[in-house]
Amino acid sequence: MSGTTRSSADLDVRRKQILYRSWHRGMREMDLIMGQFADAEISDLSVEDLTEFERLIEVTDRDLLGWVTGELETPSNYDTPLFRRLKAFHTHSSPIHS
Repeated sequence: MSGTTRSSADLDVRRKQILYRSWHRGMREMDLIMGQFADAEISDLSVEDLTEFERLIEVTDRDLLGWVTGELETPSNYDTPLFRRLKAFHTHSSPIHS
């Protein structure tokens, strides 16, 4: 089970791949963080945003989780508007699972 609540039927191939990869990262916490963001935003991401999101998908789970939670400093080359949207999407006022 992927965890996604969004159908990919209306998405182009690139967006389908990104959605899938967002929910299949390896660390369940990152599946939830990346996957829930992708579920909500994938249709509205620009081509540039898609490229940046693909770049974030390549970051190791531990590093990306540290950046999102603020436990690690985000390198300047990853501190992009899209990353800040991803970080803001998860307020941490409650557990990341639904």
